Amino acid sequence: MDEFYDAPGVAGPSLVRPYSLTSGRTKPKVELAIEALIQSLPDPENRAFELGDVDSAIVALCAQSPSVAEIAARVGVPIGVARVLVGDLVEAGHVRILATLQDDSSENERRDLIERVLGGLRKI
Repeated sequence: MDEFYDAPGVAGPSLVRPYSLTSGRTKPKVELAIEALIQSLPDPENRAFELGDVDSAIVALCAQSPSVAEIAARVGVPIGVARVLVGDLVEAGHVRILATLQDDSSENERRDLIERVLGGLRKI
């Protein structure tokens, strides 16, 4: 996305914008794997006005239950930034983390998750 470049005609991405989106934080407030599927929650209090542009875009994407990696790709931010932003949205009650793999997950569960994540990334 062009919005992450310093100025028109300047080559290379700007590191300032992603840094400012997370207030300099590099770790999410919640444990969040990049393959974790995220789902938006109903907003009975209509708190959408609290969200900025990027957060609103993430919440809207989460209606389709994308992975954190897919969110990063679609919003156009580094994966670390996406993890922090999604973690903030989980803490604020706008989205939730769907069940991810556990140590005792079966081969079929692992394959299904990988296929869903890859399918979502291919749609991008």
